[in-house]
Amino acid sequence: MQEMNLIGAYGDWAAGLVGRAPGALSLRSGKFADIDEWRRHACGRVWDCLAAPDLPDLPSVRTEWSGTVDGLHVEQLSWQLPYGPPTSAVLLKPADANPGARLPGVLALHDHGGIKYFGWRKIAQGDVPAHPVIVEHRDDDYGGKAWANELARRGYAVLVHDTFAFGSRRVRVAEVSETIRRGAQDPGPDETSEEITAYNRWTGDHEHILAKSLFSAGTTWPAVYLREDQVALSVLCARPDVDAARIGCGGLSGGGLRTVYLAGLDDRVRCCFCAGFLTTWRDLVLTKNYTHTWMTYTPLLPRDLDFPEILGLRAPAPSLVLHSTEDPLFTNTEVDVSEEILADVYRRAGAPEAFRLARYPGGHKLDVPMQKEAFDWLDRWIRD
Repeated sequence: MQEMNLIGAYGDWAAGLVGRAPGALSLRSGKFADIDEWRRHACGRVWDCLAAPDLPDLPSVRTEWSGTVDGLHVEQLSWQLPYGPPTSAVLLKPADANPGARLPGVLALHDHGGIKYFGWRKIAQGDVPAHPVIVEHRDDDYGGKAWANELARRGYAVLVHDTFAFGSRRVRVAEVSETIRRGAQDPGPDETSEEITAYNRWTGDHEHILAKSLFSAGTTWPAVYLREDQVALSVLCARPDVDAARIGCGGLSGGGLRTVYLAGLDDRVRCCFCAGFLTTWRDLVLTKNYTHTWMTYTPLLPRDLDFPEILGLRAPAPSLVLHSTEDPLFTNTEVDVSEEILADVYRRAGAPEAFRLARYPGGHKLDVPMQKEAFDWLDRWIRD
């Protein structure tokens, strides 16, 4: 008898298309003489499937505000991409950093969390007090911390930017067709929690429409994410106070997803941590895709690479994965499979010590103990 799954009688057939055997471009397939040859072929295929839009390598960056907040030098930045509203971002570093010092840099990637009204403000604290919606979100997912600030205190220059459809880059209800507004409104100047919650609920439904429009335009949501994150990475690397040879990235949930693609495909990232986002395509086919967003999926790629192998493209560069064992977004047995896949890739790359998957009790989160392990990992590879 067929086990229960998301698509009923079609489950076995669909899972069979992915299968358990290595994909056509998997390093485990035995088709490649060495990891460099594999990376060339596999990276090219991922980029083909992503169908990424063209974006400038380095935009003109404007400083909107700078000052000292709780021992940190804070700069609120903005830049304009060829489409959509300006990107808002924040740069954090120790206020007492040597003016001539070149600090290790980290691109901190904010989560999805069902909260599109905010972006970088979910994980970083600037000069404006956190909104109650953000306070609650940090309490639930981050142990009450603005973790980008905590990382900056360790001696890093940390950049956090709003990405496509979040925060400053969010879709404004007033700018979409009346037929899909369904009575929704943008929050007013007072930004009440009730207004923000209603807006976030509307964007959950609108996500399907936005994804279809991206597909129809010949691109994909993970591609837009990746290219916007690469632009932000260029902004970080170009700063005179940042050592571009010591760059890391990381994040939880949607930030973990973004880490998989960015760290896997951009070799400027020397070290990364991915929290709350590692599984197999099979897990998504049969069990868990309803818990995830359209931002995850790259059409046709599952025929060639399993999901963790995207991150594996960076081997032997170090990668830490943090997983909570009661996280409802993933099946633990498929996380185990992901660990086996990545451990094998790193063994073949001659760097088994550069990959670690750490398990923690509890639900979907990047709490304080997990943050400490992530920060220690960055210290080990790009700070010390």
